[in-house]
Amino acid sequence: MTSLSLATSLHLALFGQRCPAARRPRSVAARAPPPQSHRFRRQPQLSLQPPRAGRTAGSHAVRRAAAGVLERRQKHAQEDRATAIRERLLGADAPPPSAYDTAWVAMVPAPAGSPPAPRYPGCVDWILRNQRRDDGSWGPGDPSLSKDALSSTLACVLALRKWGAGGDAVERGLRFIGRNWSCVTDGSCDAPAGFGVIFPGMVAHAISMGLEIPLVPQADVDAVLRLRYSELIRGMAASGGSQAFMAYMAEGLGDLLDWDQAAAAYQRKNGSFFDSPAATAAAAIHSHNDRALDYLDSVVGEFGSAVPTVYPRSAYSRLRMVDTLEKMGISRSFLSEINTTLDMIYRSWLANDEEIMLDMATCAMAFRLLRLHGYDVSSDGLAQFSNESSFHGSIQGHLNDTEALLELLKASHVQITDDELVLESIGSWSSQLLKQQLCSGRISRHVDPAEVEHVLKFPFYSNVDRLEHRWNIEHFKKQNFQKLKSEYRTCDADEEIMSLAVDEFHSCQAAYQEELRCIERWVKEVRLDELDYARVMPLICLLPSASTMFPAELSEARIVAAKTNILATIVDDLFDVGESREEMENLVTLIEMWDAYERVGFFSERVEIVFRAVYDTSNDIAVRAAAVQNRNIIHHIAERWAELARVMMVEAEWRMSGHTPSMDEYMAVAEPSYALGTTVLTFLYFVGPELSEDVVRGSEYGELFRHINICGRLLNDLQSYEREKDQGKINSVLLLAGRLGGSVEAAKAELRSVIAASRRALLRMLVRDGGEVPWQCRREFWNISKVVHLIYMEVDGYASPKEMMRASNEVMIEPLRVVRKTKTHTPVESYKFGQACLS
Repeated sequence: MTSLSLATSLHLALFGQRCPAARRPRSVAARAPPPQSHRFRRQPQLSLQPPRAGRTAGSHAVRRAAAGVLERRQKHAQEDRATAIRERLLGADAPPPSAYDTAWVAMVPAPAGSPPAPRYPGCVDWILRNQRRDDGSWGPGDPSLSKDALSSTLACVLALRKWGAGGDAVERGLRFIGRNWSCVTDGSCDAPAGFGVIFPGMVAHAISMGLEIPLVPQADVDAVLRLRYSELIRGMAASGGSQAFMAYMAEGLGDLLDWDQAAAAYQRKNGSFFDSPAATAAAAIHSHNDRALDYLDSVVGEFGSAVPTVYPRSAYSRLRMVDTLEKMGISRSFLSEINTTLDMIYRSWLANDEEIMLDMATCAMAFRLLRLHGYDVSSDGLAQFSNESSFHGSIQGHLNDTEALLELLKASHVQITDDELVLESIGSWSSQLLKQQLCSGRISRHVDPAEVEHVLKFPFYSNVDRLEHRWNIEHFKKQNFQKLKSEYRTCDADEEIMSLAVDEFHSCQAAYQEELRCIERWVKEVRLDELDYARVMPLICLLPSASTMFPAELSEARIVAAKTNILATIVDDLFDVGESREEMENLVTLIEMWDAYERVGFFSERVEIVFRAVYDTSNDIAVRAAAVQNRNIIHHIAERWAELARVMMVEAEWRMSGHTPSMDEYMAVAEPSYALGTTVLTFLYFVGPELSEDVVRGSEYGELFRHINICGRLLNDLQSYEREKDQGKINSVLLLAGRLGGSVEAAKAELRSVIAASRRALLRMLVRDGGEVPWQCRREFWNISKVVHLIYMEVDGYASPKEMMRASNEVMIEPLRVVRKTKTHTPVESYKFGQACLS
């Protein structure tokens, strides 16, 4: 017995067979039981091991009770984690306080005519209460953020000195700065945004207030001030992004900034400068800006005595949480909360809310998620970022913000019409800048370079869900800070998300492995293992459905998809490598006759094996489908097999006769010969919704099918044309090159354009509201399109299955490679727990 079989046997011994998802009641007539010989016969996937000698009925009862206790504990723990995620997704968790921004707000004076006093005395009190006792600093305690701590500490010192408060706290803060002064000019230390201007500006302000920084020679202070001067000269001589960035660093400029001009250019509707409490406080101090004061009043009213480093920021945080849940593969558990969140984001989008529209990453992420969830959003909302200059002329460009570029690139991947030139332009320049950042090692610190490589290599349309989920789980890290003026950490439920994602992924793998054993038994039952010419690849043939249709209730759909995939492959192999015209013609006739096949007879044993496998399996599928569809659909299945056999015979005749068809003639045969009809159009009957005769015969259903056929056939041709040329086969690349003066590269470029058009059409049909084909079925057409893009990304995945085997193992077999604090139990660990309880 293999280790996998042992683990599964132990799991079954403790927890029993996993029950299939309940269906809604059907009529008794629709539930006629299939013959017992059929492969879908309800039976345990594994035989439970008989009890060993010496085991009493009482000991087994204790063992079952122990397993029940463990299962309840795990269930309760998962429910608690899900609750924590829901609260953070829908709740208004306060962002972390920023000592730096709180200090600047504390420096705002009371209204004119009042005695000298702070407008926000609570902020001063907060500063006094939150100085670190061990070293006298404020701000982050992370050693890697030493410059942030220096900036926060100096700002707090200035605020206390301004109001004559906390004399001892001021001295302790200055000593901290003096002890750590070397970090100021250390290029290896991460710096907050604008540190080169803001920190020296605060040093100059401290000197004007009569403060001295101990242990720091005057020459070192002068050197820092000269660096600030150089930064200012460059910024004031530049335009666009540098000028905007100078306004963003307003608190470091003081009277050097034209505050009225800055307000006219950069003050937002909410009264803030770039949603920065620190910059807005500086504006209130230097220009007595009433709108700035209104903004600060609202921030202090919202958060009390300690303010965040950016406000508002809830749209970004909520979108990031939704995106994380989807990338980790657990969004189905939070559909209601996600819909509520996206409804709110959509209202803000329609209102042209500055919180969304003026932030590059937030705007791009909102557009992508809204579009993919079926909201009617125009790419015009991203027109402001259509040119590369929009990035270089922004604060994000000045900060070389990798996250903003990543979000723009991912937004460009959801193009649904040929005329969305904005998205094409964004995709072009953002991908180039990301490649440059990778080559130069200038990726933002809070972004994993591996993520940049991954997004560049695997566009959205070639990312199958389960491989993407696995990659994101294995590369998951706690939400790090963003490089603003002070650290900003999003309030995500990291541990809870990780735990749920790992457990859900491993649970699906257990189901896939049961299904794989079922398929392998079926292969032997229908004698496919006796066909020495054929590629019988259960694991690889289960991959397309396992990687996209992962919910537990779609188990039957996955098995149907895998079996029909295997059958289509062996039929293709018979026509592809078969040497006997008689065998091929015999199989075509048998399939066309279908129920009357006995009138024909079998030319050979292998033709009989192939036909009986197709015929018996199809009839069994039809019986099963009747329970879902409330009607008999065998005629649809038989039609698709007859069509497939006929077009494969035509291709074989072309090969044997040397006939060269026209491009139109070729596509009329090559599209259905790609064999998605016998697979996709069959498993769709098990996805859930009832598909009426009108829907299946309708134009929308036909268009969806046509577009995935185009994608599949042409992608296959692009990867196989050299091999097929040597084999004397017809291929669209070769046909088209003949019409283009023999240029293979021109032919490939034209075919890629056709593929892109069909891909966009599929996505457009997926995200649009309404339609006669149920959304669940449209989703699977799109999923299959993603599968074929993955299969033919670099090679023909079926002809060279090494990469497909790797992907199949990662989806279905290999446990996740993760290290986490939250403990989950493997089947073997569950068994040991039960044994411990027995003893």
